[in-house]
Amino acid sequence: MSAPDSVHDLAKARLAARAEKNFALSDQLRDEIAALGYEVVDVAGGYELRPKKRFPTYESTRDIRQINSGKFEITVAMIINGFQEDAVETIKTIKEHSQCAIAILVIGDPGVLVNELDSRTSLVQLTEDFGWGESANALLRNVTSEFIVIMDPSTRFTGDAITPVLAELKKREFVAVGWRGGLINLEDDWRSVEEKGAGEVDVLFSYFLAIHREDALTARGFSNRALYYRNADIEFSLNLRHSNARLLQMDLPLEQDRHHGYHDTDPEYRDAQSKKNYDRILERFRGKTAILSPRR
Repeated sequence: MSAPDSVHDLAKARLAARAEKNFALSDQLRDEIAALGYEVVDVAGGYELRPKKRFPTYESTRDIRQINSGKFEITVAMIINGFQEDAVETIKTIKEHSQCAIAILVIGDPGVLVNELDSRTSLVQLTEDFGWGESANALLRNVTSEFIVIMDPSTRFTGDAITPVLAELKKREFVAVGWRGGLINLEDDWRSVEEKGAGEVDVLFSYFLAIHREDALTARGFSNRALYYRNADIEFSLNLRHSNARLLQMDLPLEQDRHHGYHDTDPEYRDAQSKKNYDRILERFRGKTAILSPRR
């Protein structure tokens, strides 16, 4: 299959940039060519263009390589394990309302999700499920944008949720900004979270959790022991606060559709894994009120 003239024009521009030792421009043009579905290969006297596989497949989270965010400062990243058609609807709402990169980590067959790939939407496939925490950390490590949103595929955009969040994160007063969260309930010995609305909070939930990526990695990310998502976001939030980071809950144009990760998961597995995650929270953080945000 021959490449379109527009792709050849990019390849020629890249060749010229390399000759001028402008490697930053060369890399940018290579990424633009890749986004159009081609791999550029340097050969004696020029280049070759080869059709690029639409998405990479990995056997382990440790094998995942760089997920290109292109020109975007922020990437919305989702872990998708089943219910692909619902995830497609979510992706469409992101594209309709906001400008950002989108990274999809799919467990198993991506199905109809491949139809959503474009210049700002990337997909990586994992052949085995290594758990929610490991998958979230793989996204933290490998997307190339400065900021990342870890988002559940049940969350839908009803407006531009990215611009206000990005503006807040760039002030660097808060390491993480989210849509839902709250304060640890001290009256029941740290066993629940109280919803307090917009403002500084102790914890943010992964329905929509925007983070300065390097700061999250410095705080060691999510627990790899979290096989299931529930309460892993609380553990991560308290870990951020333990490292002196501040968290902000905002009112954002988002809504939640059916939360398959909760309602359509085996209840016995769901409850057992949720308890394991919360037991780690109590063991490590209970009683450390100094890490919490001001009460309100």
